[in-house]
Amino acid sequence: MPDFKLPDVGEGLTEAEIVTWKVQVGDVIAINDIVVEIETAKSLVELPSPYAGTVQALHVPEGETVAVGTPIISVGDASETAAATAPTPTPAPAPAIDMSNPAASGGGENQTLVGYGPRESSGQRRARRGAASPRSDAGEATQRQLQGAFGQGGAEPADVEELADEPPVPATAAAAAAPAAVRALAKPPVRKLAKDLGVDLATLTPTGPHGTVTREDVHAAASPTEVPVDVSEPARVLARSISDNSAADRAREVREPIKGVRKNMAQAMVDSAFSAPHVTEWVTVDATRTMRLVERLRAHRDFRDVTVSPMLVVAKAVCLAVRRTPEVNATWDEASQQVVFKNYVNLGIAAATPRGLVVPNVKDADQLSLPELAAAITDLVRTAREGRTQPAQMAGGSFTITNVGVFGVDAGTPIINPGESAILCLGAVKKQPWVHKGKVRPRDVTTLALSFDHRLVDGEKGSRFLADIAAVVEDPASALLL
Repeated sequence: MPDFKLPDVGEGLTEAEIVTWKVQVGDVIAINDIVVEIETAKSLVELPSPYAGTVQALHVPEGETVAVGTPIISVGDASETAAATAPTPTPAPAPAIDMSNPAASGGGENQTLVGYGPRESSGQRRARRGAASPRSDAGEATQRQLQGAFGQGGAEPADVEELADEPPVPATAAAAAAPAAVRALAKPPVRKLAKDLGVDLATLTPTGPHGTVTREDVHAAASPTEVPVDVSEPARVLARSISDNSAADRAREVREPIKGVRKNMAQAMVDSAFSAPHVTEWVTVDATRTMRLVERLRAHRDFRDVTVSPMLVVAKAVCLAVRRTPEVNATWDEASQQVVFKNYVNLGIAAATPRGLVVPNVKDADQLSLPELAAAITDLVRTAREGRTQPAQMAGGSFTITNVGVFGVDAGTPIINPGESAILCLGAVKKQPWVHKGKVRPRDVTTLALSFDHRLVDGEKGSRFLADIAAVVEDPASALLL
């Protein structure tokens, strides 16, 4: 019965989350049948089975993250499944044990539950340690003593028996009798906080529910000058109210683990922001002619099945402008202390998805015609939004465009995608008053922002590249000059 182990689906990934099982135990599958959908640090991936047969077991539940190389499913022959699922014979019920016979019960007459053996002590009740154990509630104190009896260094059975025989003691009288004789009620995080701050829990006046010590009690004892401790009843009521409000606030919060695409994106942005010196330049241009071109292209038969927007014109302008400023398409190789110039443009398109930001790229975008580029971008964005982008589609990017204009945002200062040297931000195209041919008229205006790595792109090169893009957006016919 072979086990299918979680493979590395791309570029040294170490773990993945099991999102959806496509098969169940007992299903018959063939080689290359899709058995599971996983989420890696880069995308959602469907895994085909390398084995044919019957699903014997699913080793990992949905929603769990496992390391590469972990067995996730077992596949075997149908006969193995029948043997594995065959009912096991029910053993005959064991004969009843005569508890009056010590030999039948496995021990002598003095055997107890706590000691798992005969007690060597006499039948006399041993003296209790310390003074009478105070408690605010007999049921709570009994439970604490019972829990202690089964723990390391806990109470002896005699203590439990003795406590159960005694009548309940009022809380005020117990506190006055011996406040240090009972272990203070507090949750483990509060106990750790008290230990770190050097606070003795037994000396505190609890303000939490059912007489428990809260974090506020510990902080108040650790910093009496900043948070004075008032043992009066109004102070206790106020502290309890604050604690209840904090609990209510936590009840309204939702915590989501950081994993998968979102975790990878966050780490990549941190690495880029604190390793490459970012510089951002802006330019606002009249995009009226570009919008007219977009309208004409949408009516053209070659663009019938693709999305045509100002983004397409900007993408083509980038591919052309790179020829004059190849530094924006290069990579800074820190390990070898070299600048890697690329004779191709793998154009990345930043796409927001429910699972986080992904940047798939169009391979060799500079070699594509305008209809081919439009089709490639349309397919890329659609696949990304469906969560089907493969790791290979996000590898090897050389330049990225992010379009914040679709959200109505004018512009921004984007962070460079790791491994690249520049990123272009396209803002919203809006009707604004603009001086055109000596008169103020409403025109379609947009803002372009370019962030670049100042280690290999200086101000002159970055400015020239941005100016070339702006020239094409302002007059698409100027693309013939690039």
